[in-house]
This record gives sequence, C-alpha cells and structure tokens, in this order.
Amino acid sequence: MRIIWASLGGVAVVLAIAGILLPLLPTTPFLLLAAFAFARSSPRLEAWLLGHRHLGPPILAWREQRAIGRKAKRLALATMAATPVLTWAVGVDPMIVALQVAVLAAVALFIATRPLPQTERL
Repeated sequence: MRIIWASLGGVAVVLAIAGILLPLLPTTPFLLLAAFAFARSSPRLEAWLLGHRHLGPPILAWREQRAIGRKAKRLALATMAATPVLTWAVGVDPMIVALQVAVLAAVALFIATRPLPQTERL
C-alpha cells in the first residue's frame, strides 16, 4: 500500500509543478494531495516536500492555519473569473457555462474567505 501512496504523491507533485506553468491546472490542491499521500507512505518524502523552498510553504500554511497566500488567491480567483468567459467564447452551451459559473463562484467564495498566512498579515 505504501507504494501506491508514494506513487500517488509523485504523480501529484508532477501535476502541481505542471500547474505552475499551465494556467488552468491548479497547483495547491495537488501539493496538498502529495503531502497527504507522502505522509502515508514515506516520512522522508513528506519531509522533503514540506521542506522544499517553493512547494513547502503553501502546504504548511494550509496545514497549520488553514490559510491561503495572497498571490495564490489572486491567481486562483483570476483563473476562475476567466474560465467561464473562455468557455462561453468557444461556444459551449449556455447552460454548461451557467453551471460552471455557479460551481466556480462557490469555490471562489471559499478561497476568498480563507485567511492569509501569518507571515503575510499586516
């Protein structure tokens, strides 16, 4: 079972890194999934991920404070705002676009109401 968890964690890290480069692929959820999977498979891999200079801080902020950083919030909210516009522009059925708007609005509300990490608060 540890191999399955480690594999899932590895795939999640790859997807998270791809999400840094690809605007519509989320990074943070994949990082959280990787941390969850590594915690169940390998303390060494979990420690590596949490200690990583770029990937670790968002995971720790979520784990310790249930907080999302300002930059991540802005990027997530901007992407969620642009997605229905792009979906509509390519001619997707208006009912699908409306459903997409409703789901993304709920997720945006959740993200917007999360606190900032202690290190970003004024």
